[in-house]
Amino acid sequence: MKIEILGTGCSNCMRLAKNAEEAVKQKGVDCEIEKVTDLNRIMGYGVMMPPGLVIDGRVKSVGKVLSVEDIKKLL
Repeated sequence: MKIEILGTGCSNCMRLAKNAEEAVKQKGVDCEIEKVTDLNRIMGYGVMMPPGLVIDGRVKSVGKVLSVEDIKKLL
């Protein structure tokens, strides 16, 4: 499994990344978490309002910081 956090490094992007890391840890899922800051890659997903959460190449959330519990439901 691969999780991508799309954003330029703002505080919301960092909070989403932290929540994703915690969700993965709590679920015991084997996955890679990548922080994507390249605007061309972010726009390639159609994300215009960061942060974005992508799981296995599918956009799951745009423009909000999901809680640990919300991310666990998506895993």
